Amino acid sequence: MDKFPKPDLMQFRVWLMRQVKVEAEEIPALFWAFNYFFALLCSYYILRPMRDEMGIAGGVEHLQWLFTGTFLAMLAAVPLFGWVTSRYPRKQFLPLVYLFFIGNLLLFYLLFRSGMTHAWVARAFFIWTSVFNLFIVSVFWSFMADLFSDAQAKRLFGVIAAGGTAGALVGPALTASLAQPLGTVNLLLISAAGLGWAVLCIQRLIAWRDRLEPPPESGQAEIAEGASSRNEMGLGGGVWRGLRLILGSPYLLGICLLILLYTTLSTFLYFQQAQIIRDSFADPAERTTIFALIDFATNALTIICQLFFTGRIVKALGLGWTLALVPLMLSVGFLLLSLLPLLSVLIIVQVVRRAGNYAIMKPAREMLFVVLSEEEKYKAKNVIDTVIYRSGDLVSAWAYTGLQALGLNLAAIALVAAPLSAAWAVIGRQLGKMQEQRATVKEVKR
Repeated sequence: MDKFPKPDLMQFRVWLMRQVKVEAEEIPALFWAFNYFFALLCSYYILRPMRDEMGIAGGVEHLQWLFTGTFLAMLAAVPLFGWVTSRYPRKQFLPLVYLFFIGNLLLFYLLFRSGMTHAWVARAFFIWTSVFNLFIVSVFWSFMADLFSDAQAKRLFGVIAAGGTAGALVGPALTASLAQPLGTVNLLLISAAGLGWAVLCIQRLIAWRDRLEPPPESGQAEIAEGASSRNEMGLGGGVWRGLRLILGSPYLLGICLLILLYTTLSTFLYFQQAQIIRDSFADPAERTTIFALIDFATNALTIICQLFFTGRIVKALGLGWTLALVPLMLSVGFLLLSLLPLLSVLIIVQVVRRAGNYAIMKPAREMLFVVLSEEEKYKAKNVIDTVIYRSGDLVSAWAYTGLQALGLNLAAIALVAAPLSAAWAVIGRQLGKMQEQRATVKEVKR
C-alpha cells in the first residue's frame, strides 16, 4: 500500500512539468518561491483592509498628506537598505529585511494595545504599511531576478506570482473570519508569523542555488573561488549607489518612467475609489467589507490568469506587447469612468486593472530586471520600487488634489487619465523590445 503515493506524486510532477513548462531540477525552487510569495502577500493582505479603513477614517481630503508622509518615510528607509546591502551578503541581508519588519509588527501590536492616542498610531500604521508593502515585494523580486535566468523567468514568473495571489486571497479571508473572534490587533501576530515563514523559504532557495552550482574545473578553480568570495561579501558601494546606477542607464530611466505612469494612474483610481465608496457607504464596517470584496474578486481573477495564461501571453505577444496590454485596457476603463462615474463601473475597472497588473504587468515588469547586473538588481531596483514608486504616488496625489481645486470632477479627471494610460503602453512596448535585445546579447556572451 505504501507504493500508491509514489505514482501519484510522479503523475503530479509530470502534470506540473507539462502545464508550467518547469524542468525537474527547478521544481524545488518553484515550490519554495511560490511559498515565499504566498507568505509575503498573505501577511500584507491581512493588514491591507485595516490600512485602507484608517485612510478613510482620517479623512479622504487628507490622503495626500498620508502619501507625503509615506514618501518621506521611504526616503529615510532607502539609505538604511543601501547600507545593509553594502555590508552584508545576500544570505544575511535578505532575512534581515524581514526580521526587521517582524519587529515593527510586534511594536505596532504593543502600541495598539496601549492607551496611546489612536489617531496618530493609525496614521503611522497607514504610512508604515505602505512602506512595508513595497520593500518586502521589491526584495522578493530582486531575489527572483537574481535566482532565475531570463528563459526561466519567462516560464516561471507567472506561476511564482500566483503564489502571491494565493496569499492575497487567504489574507483577506483570515481578516474577515478572525477579526471578530480574535480581535483586529491580534491579526498583527499572524502577519508576523507569515514573515517568519518567508525567512525559511529564503534559506531553502539559497540552499537550492548552492546545490545547483557545478563544481569548478581545475582551470576554473581560482575564478570560482573569487566568485564564491564575492557572494560572501556585500554588494559594495554607497547608500545612494542605486540612484547613480539609474541616472547612468537609459534603460533604468525608462523603467522609472514606466513606474511613474503606473503609480500616477493607480493613485488617480485609488482616490476615485475612496471618494465613490465614501459617498456610497456611511458605515466604516460596510466600507471595510467592500474593500475586502474588491481584494477577493481581484485576487481570484488574478490567480486564474497567473496559473494558466501569463506564460502563454508572454510567449504569444512577446514582452513588449505584454507590457502594453494592461495600460491599453486601463485607457478604455478611464474613458468608461468619464462617461459613467458609478460605483459598479469603478469596481469593474479597479478589479480588472489590479488583476491585470498582478497577473500580467507585474511579472512582465520584473522580467525587465533579469538582464541586469547583480548590483542593479538589488540597489537600483530597490530605489525604483520604493523611492521612485512613492515619488509617483506623492506627485500624483497632489496633482489629483490640484485638478479637484481647478473644479474638475471625477469624470473629467478620468478623461485626463486616459491618454496618460496610452503613453504608459507605448513606453512599456519600447522597454520590452530593449529587454529582449539585452537578453539576446547576454545569451551570446555566454
